[in-house]
Amino acid sequence: MSVFVIADIKVTDAKWIPDYAASVHEIVHRHGGKYLTRSGNVTTLEGKPLDTNLIALIEFPSAAAVKAFATDPAYAPFAAARQRGSESRLQLIDDTDLAGTISYLPKG
Repeated sequence: MSVFVIADIKVTDAKWIPDYAASVHEIVHRHGGKYLTRSGNVTTLEGKPLDTNLIALIEFPSAAAVKAFATDPAYAPFAAARQRGSESRLQLIDDTDLAGTISYLPKG
């Protein structure tokens, strides 16, 4: 079952971004992940806007793969740099439909 990481980030110091952008996608790929988007083009369509200027959506084959990525020693310095230079919220969601009415998604 696929899972997704939503990274909702307010950049406070952009120094970390070039190294992170150049390197982290390879670590993600090593753990079976794939970026679906990594964009600063964030538009709020409804509700109060989040104080966000970067959102990434990453697909992984499982929650175990996400944990392996997040705890990979190669990722640690990039995560620390991101944490120092941003206010970040990372959320893990699965590919289920809570209501169970979408035929192509497992009921959640």
